[in-house]
Amino acid sequence: MDPVIAANGDLAWMLAAFALVLLMFPGLAFYYGGMVGARNVLNVMTMVLSTLGITSVLYVLYGYGLVSGDSIGGGFIGNPIDYLGLQGFQADDGSGTTQPIYFAGWFILFAAITIAIVASGAASRMKFTAWLVFAPIWLTLVYFPMAHWVFSADGEDGFQGGFLLNDIKIHDYAGGTAVHMNSGVAALALALVIGSRKRKVERPNNVPMALLGGGILWFGWLGFNGSCALGANFLAQFVIVNSLLAGSAGMIGFCVIERIREGHVTSLGLMTGAISGLVGITPSANAMSPIGALGVGIFAGAVVAFLLSLKGKVKVDDALDAFAVHGVGGIVGTLCVVLFASESAPAGVRGILLGGDWDILWRELAGIAITCAFSFIMTYLIAKAIDKTMGLRVDDETEMEGLDPIIHAESAYEIPAAGVGHGGLTAASASRIATMDAAAPARTSTT
Repeated sequence: MDPVIAANGDLAWMLAAFALVLLMFPGLAFYYGGMVGARNVLNVMTMVLSTLGITSVLYVLYGYGLVSGDSIGGGFIGNPIDYLGLQGFQADDGSGTTQPIYFAGWFILFAAITIAIVASGAASRMKFTAWLVFAPIWLTLVYFPMAHWVFSADGEDGFQGGFLLNDIKIHDYAGGTAVHMNSGVAALALALVIGSRKRKVERPNNVPMALLGGGILWFGWLGFNGSCALGANFLAQFVIVNSLLAGSAGMIGFCVIERIREGHVTSLGLMTGAISGLVGITPSANAMSPIGALGVGIFAGAVVAFLLSLKGKVKVDDALDAFAVHGVGGIVGTLCVVLFASESAPAGVRGILLGGDWDILWRELAGIAITCAFSFIMTYLIAKAIDKTMGLRVDDETEMEGLDPIIHAESAYEIPAAGVGHGGLTAASASRIATMDAAAPARTSTT
């Protein structure tokens, strides 16, 4: 059941925020694309961008009902029949308010960016066809139920929403559970099933591109968090400023730990810290004072930096760090609500360190535990099933040569036949790529 936004000014802001959230997709594509090797840039960008097409189709067919429909199964899942094919959404009721068609598109973007983040766990080694099978199954069995638990509120006339929001009553402003913890833990489970890259230590091919992508993500994040205020109001102003503060402080937290642990501060670390802070503030943006938002950012950035400093000692290869940044960052942001949420903030929640009721502790811990356990188990089972049937992973030769030329018959850069770094290509590999380039010259991108 969706809220109604009455004022035209509110609707204008929501439409603008919609466009900002859409911009997060090229932002994430650039961010991920800059961090992988030179021959896997387009593959990971394609994985990210393809989620929009997949999610849009599923939402129109049945996804909106699963997320926003009247709950069946005691708050576990919405009824897909309620909005099957977005039936009844074509007519304007003349009220000048938001219509269900808007929320259908809004939730499409939230769902698509969530599965896009999961690509981190399979970067540089997953069959693209397997990704096209994995993504819709994961959305249907993992994201849609969880989004119903967190985003669907009880309504009038006996309408029942999701159990985490309405029964356990977790505080999650804009998706720390369904979006960030969910995607981060899912990336970890997918990485565990698919296995480590043959070339696990892979230098980023274009750090400036990754920084640009991170900046675009930050820009879009203001729409992501700001749109959850459901209007051009004080709450939107408040959470946008808190998002700025947390992202900025995340840079500081990350770089302090990076300097202590590694002896230097990197530009990519700076941006990773900013994104960690933004993840942390997502569930807590309406519950923190400005000082609290700085604390969330520093805490999230520092914790993520510490975890990433241990990455070389861990066998599970989450290539682009979604588990640390989104999974752990989301947990940190949720725990910050428990610890030092300010009663003077719009949510009116008081953390236990500020004299709040300890009742909030079990509710948030239950939300974290349920989200992480469900996401990990379901993702692991889905990935295992696909791996046993069609296989998740490309063959060794394709992985070593790069997925861009072999799977997509494209190249992000004009790379000599001898290759760039990593020991070059074999003569047979160079001949194979040259043959494909000659066969499809119009599809080869050069920069």
